[in-house]
Amino acid sequence: MSLLSVRDLSVKFAMRDHSVTALKGIDFDLAKGERLGIVGESGAGKSITGFALMNLLSRPGFIDQGKILFQGKDIVHMSDAEMRTIRGNRMAMIFQDPMVTLNPVLTIGQQMVETLKAHRKLSKSDAEQIAIMKLRQVYIPSPEERLNQYPHELSGGMRQRIVIAIALLLDPELIIADEPTTALDVTIQADIMELLLELCQSSKVGLILITHDLGVVSQMTDRTLVMYAGKIIESGRTSEIINDPQHPYTQGLINALPQQTEPGRRLKQIPGNMPSLTGIPDGCAFSPRCEFATDQCRITPPEIVQYEHVAVACHEVNRLHHVTSKGLDK
Repeated sequence: MSLLSVRDLSVKFAMRDHSVTALKGIDFDLAKGERLGIVGESGAGKSITGFALMNLLSRPGFIDQGKILFQGKDIVHMSDAEMRTIRGNRMAMIFQDPMVTLNPVLTIGQQMVETLKAHRKLSKSDAEQIAIMKLRQVYIPSPEERLNQYPHELSGGMRQRIVIAIALLLDPELIIADEPTTALDVTIQADIMELLLELCQSSKVGLILITHDLGVVSQMTDRTLVMYAGKIIESGRTSEIINDPQHPYTQGLINALPQQTEPGRRLKQIPGNMPSLTGIPDGCAFSPRCEFATDQCRITPPEIVQYEHVAVACHEVNRLHHVTSKGLDK
């Protein structure tokens, strides 16, 4: 049995007299200890997917249909009390900005102890010892001293490590990391991603990594989902997605990476912008930006089908098989 199974998941946002679709027909599985990447531009639906998986959507957003099976149990219709036994306990989420995640008026120790005592029957001293152990696990120096510090007293990289330590407090089986290094400089980003990879491999924790960085995905994940306008448009093993992408959008994302352009030349880019939720075109949502689009692409939404070693939603995939990017040089 999969650790997580998502079936036909759709998310909508209610407006004054109608609703708009943010996610449509999302399907995927995650095995225990597997690492899955979700990539795409801003507005593709990546973060909404993460919030839906944690059942953290708040109005006007809501799950319109579908199932999210965590170890065989559908969390979509669980009560708040039932979700509290899973969220933070068996499923944890790492958010983009640690200064938003951490409470600025509580010490690190207070926040960690409070999290532990909400789910476990522990004394304060026992909870503090577990907190110190988790801080050591994420290579926080002098962890006993950090318990008495406030978030603003720590560097950005240190705060993000503490957020990871809090996510690990209750030994979850699944971590959802939503752009976990966005606010950090490049060297700290590499340290954080290496830490996450090490923790997942050593503890057999499932990881869903939400990011726009295909370079990070190539190093971190076993499988990848490429999203566009609220749909999965390509999925498969990360090595296949990176080195032999089939969808024109995936090819465009890879070709836009700086290392794919010779020094001194202009960076390549995908023309146009991601459509808004109120302006998703008929047919294939990517067709207005796609140089290979035909009349069929502009009229009929493509179904996702198996092609070569990946699943792809593109009418022209057979014709484009020989018109592909070079992949990402690792």
